[in-house]
Amino acid sequence: MLALGLLFAVFIAGNADAKPVCYLVTEGNPHAYPLLRCDTVTIVTRAEWGANACKSVNYMGTPVSVVFIHHTAMSECHTQDACAEEMRVIQRFHQVDRGWDDIGYNFLIGQDGRAYEGRAWDRIGAHTKGWNDVAIAFSIMGDFSNKLPNAAALDAVKAMIDLGIKLGKITPNYKLYGHRDAGTTECPGQTLYELIRTWDHFGRVGDQPPVKPTPIPYRPTASTGGNY
Repeated sequence: MLALGLLFAVFIAGNADAKPVCYLVTEGNPHAYPLLRCDTVTIVTRAEWGANACKSVNYMGTPVSVVFIHHTAMSECHTQDACAEEMRVIQRFHQVDRGWDDIGYNFLIGQDGRAYEGRAWDRIGAHTKGWNDVAIAFSIMGDFSNKLPNAAALDAVKAMIDLGIKLGKITPNYKLYGHRDAGTTECPGQTLYELIRTWDHFGRVGDQPPVKPTPIPYRPTASTGGNY
């Protein structure tokens, strides 16, 4: 599933008990980016789901201290083929109908338990107005106003957050919000929102709106890379 001419390296994150995190290193490129078939979740790359090229790339500083949960309010998918097709539908909607540079989210999650690469860890997204340069967004494909995603999708979201911490893309003391906490929207759906309010790191306290952190300068790291 991967192109030829690629070198692989494995690094151990954290202490001796930490799980290995894999990186993929392209020849002639000093940077690397995560290849997640040796961790707890599989990331389907843009090449694997058939992404169109983005119109432009803008990077943000990491680690971010804010994570947003969304739903797409579109179709669900339960296999990699179906999710890849849905990714192409969402990208066309965002690029053509909305006129955005690319698919808006950093990663999307299918009910096949896989994560699908959108703008990845370091790119400014188009997911949460006013917060795109300080946050990473995970969006579960489907409408979760009246039901929950399945366990595979929920586990994948949590695994991706844990991975972001390991890679130094998300701070260990991050705050978690639903899209609606930062805007006038029903996203991520009432039923899913009620669930994430019970998760560790949920940051909304009463009616107090979240406070946006100051953006930090972008600096390339060992896990920056990818073809957009």
